Amino acid sequence: MSKAIVIHQPGGPENLLWQDVAPPQPGEGQALVRHTAVGLNFIDVYHRTGLYPLPQMPAIIGMEGAGVVEALGPGVTNDLKVGDRVAYASAPPGAYAQRRVIAASRLVVLPPGITDQQAAAMMLQGLTTQYLLRSTYRVQPGDTILFHAAAGGVGLIACQWAKHLGATVIATAGGEAKLALAKAHGADHVIDYNKEDFVARVREITNGKGVPVVYDSVGKDTFMKSLDCLKPRGVLVSFGQSSGSVPPFDPGILSVKGSLYLTRPTLMTYTAERADLVSGASELFEMVQSGKVSIKVNQTYPLSEAAQAHRDLEARKTTGSTVFVV
Repeated sequence: MSKAIVIHQPGGPENLLWQDVAPPQPGEGQALVRHTAVGLNFIDVYHRTGLYPLPQMPAIIGMEGAGVVEALGPGVTNDLKVGDRVAYASAPPGAYAQRRVIAASRLVVLPPGITDQQAAAMMLQGLTTQYLLRSTYRVQPGDTILFHAAAGGVGLIACQWAKHLGATVIATAGGEAKLALAKAHGADHVIDYNKEDFVARVREITNGKGVPVVYDSVGKDTFMKSLDCLKPRGVLVSFGQSSGSVPPFDPGILSVKGSLYLTRPTLMTYTAERADLVSGASELFEMVQSGKVSIKVNQTYPLSEAAQAHRDLEARKTTGSTVFVV
C-alpha cells in the first residue's frame, strides 16, 4: 500500500486524513512519480473547503510536487525516463500522496542546481510569478507596481523578480515581520495594510499618478481599494482571494475609475500548452540558478501533518514557501 492525505467531504483542516491508498499505476501517456517533496499553496485550502469544488469524493488535494519517475505508461513521448528528477504544478489535484500518476506532459525535468524541496516550493508560485510579471502584465524597467501579500510565497519571488526587471516595488503585508521580509526581498516601499491606508500611500509614492498594475491575491478585503491605486488604463490582476471572494460589482466602475482593465488569470490557462509550460519553467530555473531569485523554504511539515500546516497557513502564521516532506 501507499499513503496519502484523503478528504471525504469538504470542510476544515480536520478533514485531512492520513490513510492507506491503493498504489497507482500509470496509464496511457502517464508517469508514476514517487514524491520527495510536496508544495503547500492556498489553492489547496480552496479545494479542501469546497470553494473550488472537486469533481468527486473521496479526493486527494495538492497541485505541486517534486520527486522521481518510477514508471512510465505507454505512449509517453516527451523524452522522460525512469529515474528522472521531475517537478510539476498542474491540475488535477493529487499531490498530497507518497505516489501519484500524472500526465507526463505536465512534468518538467529538474536541472542539477535545483533541489527537490526548492522545486516543490517554487513550481506553482514561481510559474505564477513568471506569467504574472512576464505575460499578464509585462513589467518594464521604470514601472512602479503594487503587490499585495508580498510576504507570501508568490510575493517574495515577485519582489525579487520585479526588482531584477527594473521596477519599483510597492509591497503590502500585515505586521512588522512580514514587511521586513518583503523589504529584504527587494521591495522599495512597504505598507502594513492592516494599519495604513494603502491607497493614500500609493498615491503619495507615485505623486498622485497611481500605478500601471496591481497584483492582488487577497480578494474581498483589498479589491475595491486596489482599483483606486491604478492610473488610467491600469490593470488589476486579481489572482487569488485569501480574504474571501470578491462580491459582484458593476463593470461600469472600471470606466468611472479610468477605463481600467480587470483580469482573473490562472496558472492552468497560462501553462495549458506544453511549450508555454516548458518555456516558463526554463525562465524560472534560470532566474533561480543565476541567483537573481532566491527560493527559501521557510517551513517544512511531514505530509502526515497536513492538517496543522493548513491551520497555520489560514492563520497567516507562515511566510514565504512551505513544503511537505514525504
